[in-house]
Amino acid sequence: MNSYMDNKWSWIEGSHGMRNGLVGSLTDADLTFSPGGQTMTLGALCREIGDIEYAYLQSFKTFTQDFSYRNTDAGIETSVAKLIAWYQQMDEDLKATISAFSEADLKKPIERSAGFKAPVDMQLEIYLQALLIFFGKITIYLKIMNKPVDKTIQEYIG
Repeated sequence: MNSYMDNKWSWIEGSHGMRNGLVGSLTDADLTFSPGGQTMTLGALCREIGDIEYAYLQSFKTFTQDFSYRNTDAGIETSVAKLIAWYQQMDEDLKATISAFSEADLKKPIERSAGFKAPVDMQLEIYLQALLIFFGKITIYLKIMNKPVDKTIQEYIG
């Protein structure tokens, strides 16, 4: 165990739980919703946060950030069950990966774009921010759809 797991992992785990709860409250039909204009469908938005988690997970394994991955699994954007299963698999892998890091590993730099380097512990904070951005986006979709927003999300995001 390392200091990140002891002191901060609960933020990641809690955010994963909120994400899974939000997506789990949707129906497959909800995933086809788009507010119009140039927006993506709700299912595409949910796939996108999975692609982002995948990119961060891989960055902790390779020490290089690459956002080019796109999950092309048939039905990933139209199946709540597939999304949740994918998220849970990555969540478990991310926890195992970070748990295995030593204190020195937490300080190793991850190469990001434009030559920016972030130590592992900072990279985890940036990933947490990506989850918060997702919560803001999905909350807007839910409000447009007149769907209830979980009280925890309302208190956490607004």
